Amino acid sequence: MRTDPHAADPSPEAASRWLVADDGFFRRLLDLPQLALVAESCRAERALHEALFEAPLRPVHAAELSALADADARDNYAVFLRFRDAVAASGTLEAYYLALMRSGNVDVPALFVDRVVEAIVAAMLADSTDAFEHRAGELLHRAQRVTVSDGQVLCGDLETLDHLHETAGFGDLGRLLREAQAPLRGSSLRVLGADAPLSHVQGDGARSFLLDLTHEVSNDLGHGLSFTMTRSHSGLRALARVLERWVHRFFDVATTITPMPKIDDAAWSWHIGLDIDSTALLNDLWRGEPAEPDRMQRLVGLFRLTFTSSDEMRPDLAGKPVYLGLAMSTTHTMKLKPQNLLLDLPLAPPM
Repeated sequence: MRTDPHAADPSPEAASRWLVADDGFFRRLLDLPQLALVAESCRAERALHEALFEAPLRPVHAAELSALADADARDNYAVFLRFRDAVAASGTLEAYYLALMRSGNVDVPALFVDRVVEAIVAAMLADSTDAFEHRAGELLHRAQRVTVSDGQVLCGDLETLDHLHETAGFGDLGRLLREAQAPLRGSSLRVLGADAPLSHVQGDGARSFLLDLTHEVSNDLGHGLSFTMTRSHSGLRALARVLERWVHRFFDVATTITPMPKIDDAAWSWHIGLDIDSTALLNDLWRGEPAEPDRMQRLVGLFRLTFTSSDEMRPDLAGKPVYLGLAMSTTHTMKLKPQNLLLDLPLAPPM
């Protein structure tokens, strides 16, 4: 990753929109499997969990942790409390997230970081009436599985698809039947269409739909990467709008992000990979190094980002486009790193 050494500070206008973590945010974390009570939970663990659920920001003394009988439970609560205190000290979720990512030392579980992003995205899209934006917003904090069939590229929530594969949509009963190798009717998710009610796609409902990311990548290994959109409601366009909101929320900077049919830019100056695989691929192409066809075929999306005002860019890059890439792994999974867009965006240095 090529990191911008001239990282700009958020504007007061952006920070005024940021989200303070309330008790509900921390209570939802206490419901995670790593912290939720189980039949084997000891009396001390039950007391601590109930006390934190009642008052998530209450002080917890070392003696309360050491009283927990299970060592894993002690470790999990210690991690939660360190995370909770850091978020509270930061003032807002956005301030915590930006500082954590800029530190280069992400010392908390990815699950907690994803919950921070999930809360920010939910607030960011609160005024959106576009079902495709709500589904695309899931890509910023949940891993996806990508399927390519007959020229169509679809992504679905990885956890949901794995659960359906395990249970065929029949829950615990389906799991038992699967273990007994009994035949089960297949279960699949629907492709999100223009007729999907917004209420069905908000929150957890978005995970019940596949998002169409259909495109075609050419074999041009120069500076040309071709895509062919086949649907009027494009998941890539919806993701572009979400990423525009993401940048604006943190920096109060207006940008236009557009899915691209290709890069054909002899003065290609700056790019940002939105995941590990696209970062490595774009770096190689920018250096003029050849890329294997299978790597090119794993490129899911390509975007062009332009600033509404070139004054908000670094002076040496003012007016030039920023190219964004999105790719799936060799196992056809995809996990965005939305922090890359914040860390590597070539913003003008503070005055």
